[in-house]
Amino acid sequence: MDRLRSLLENHWKLGLGLAIVLTVAGTGLMGHLVWDVTRARVGSTELNLPPIWVRNPGPMFPKPDPTSPLGSDSSGRDMLALLIAATPNSLRVGVVAAGVGMAAGIFLGFTAGFLGGWVDNTIRVVADAVITVPALAVLIVISSYVRQIDLNNMAILLACFAWPAPTRTIRAQVLSMRHRPFVQMARLSGASSFEIMFLEILPNLLPYLAASFTGTVSASILAATGLEALGLGPTRIPTLGMTIFYAIKASAILRGMWWWWGFPIFMLVLIFSGLFLVTIGLDEIANPRLRGAPRR
Repeated sequence: MDRLRSLLENHWKLGLGLAIVLTVAGTGLMGHLVWDVTRARVGSTELNLPPIWVRNPGPMFPKPDPTSPLGSDSSGRDMLALLIAATPNSLRVGVVAAGVGMAAGIFLGFTAGFLGGWVDNTIRVVADAVITVPALAVLIVISSYVRQIDLNNMAILLACFAWPAPTRTIRAQVLSMRHRPFVQMARLSGASSFEIMFLEILPNLLPYLAASFTGTVSASILAATGLEALGLGPTRIPTLGMTIFYAIKASAILRGMWWWWGFPIFMLVLIFSGLFLVTIGLDEIANPRLRGAPRR
């Protein structure tokens, strides 16, 4: 516990990023205990309610209702309930896609970097070929042909394009470590290639892998939000991207309903900011040169 506290004190970016991400995730996961998330359904409240602090909403909107503190949309969905229901779903897509992509990247990157030869050449060529493909354009085409898509299907689609970057970077790290003295000692002791890769080298790369994972989560959430904002996401499952899509579809910007699209964007900004700080903090742990001059 003391070691964790010291780590967070010495790396304030990591601590602040974790606090932001955990706060956002906890609000989404535990919000149903203090708020009725069933109000995220269509027709559960009055239409077009502004937030409660808007004193003069204008003739186009009804008066604010304390039972909907963040207002409602044109379908009668309470915005607070919608954010509580949508935020964990958006995080789930990013985490699942990043987890699958990182798992494939770790296996392929370690295999290519440690074994070398034709195995390395094959994996490297395939990864380089896939990384040049415009992922968003391909995902748009695939999603447009899928009649019904859910969170898991979207995560798997995103994972198909999330593995090349981790594969390349992990391969480079393994190439730089496979001739280290501790690896040579493990060879002489009779350890197998699998044991050397995943019991000797992998623990030394954990901070770097964690930083790569958080970066991949951010990229996956961003890609999912882009698809959803185009209307290619799960239509029956609330997500932050689909909330933005419905706001755009209903001309919320032109109608002055800033709360409809503003709150989801604010949640995304918080998520991206927290993950970015976590990535920077983990990078500083993995690479001491990034820490700057030591304190005196």
